[in-house]
Amino acid sequence: MPVLHKIKAYLYDNVLTPDPNDFIARTISERSLNVKQICEASVNRGGADVSAASIEHAVELFLKEMAYQLCDGYSVNTGYFTAGTQIRGVFSSAAEHYNPQKHNILFQFNQGDKLRAEIPNIEISILGVAQSDAIILEAKDVKSGTINDLLTPGKNLKIKGSKIKITGDNAANGIFFVETSTQTRLPVDASDIVINNPSEVILIIPDLPAGTYTLEIVTQYGNGSLLKDPRTASLDKILTVE
Repeated sequence: MPVLHKIKAYLYDNVLTPDPNDFIARTISERSLNVKQICEASVNRGGADVSAASIEHAVELFLKEMAYQLCDGYSVNTGYFTAGTQIRGVFSSAAEHYNPQKHNILFQFNQGDKLRAEIPNIEISILGVAQSDAIILEAKDVKSGTINDLLTPGKNLKIKGSKIKITGDNAANGIFFVETSTQTRLPVDASDIVINNPSEVILIIPDLPAGTYTLEIVTQYGNGSLLKDPRTASLDKILTVE
């Protein structure tokens, strides 16, 4: 089968296991595409027989209706992905009702058969071990138990990574939640950083407004010495405050 797609990746120390010699691969994302850009790409490649605007309009209608049906408890199978609604949290008795302060509703998406069938068409190019930059591998919201997904203000966030310890006297250092639409950077107070280690940082999530955020750590941490200039590690997933 011919190779139609290529993905590049670097290897990073795997701090999520006790083995000091293993690595994980992290793909190099060229950029994040929105609905409009994907529709335009479809027309530019010659794979569509209608305008990009028409495709975008239809897709937005579909996504809106899909969200409506998911909220009514239906599951969705597009062939490319499946989606369904989950309730997280423990019910203390058979008579206990749903409590939004204790339980969470999540929408779970998984790859479908049509997307899985494309995997043999992908060539993976490992570019070697990445330079010793700081990297965030995952962010676990302790309250909901979700990873790289939800944020619960006032509760703990457990961050795993490499070289993410906050250290140095540069004013730029710190942990920030960046609001995705406005790019407003909301800092975490230093007193709310509970654990501050090279491979694990635990913090109390600030009182963030509902919305979506990226996570950034800026630090001068190096291997045994302070770096002259800060470096920034960003989680490549979007985090949500409901």
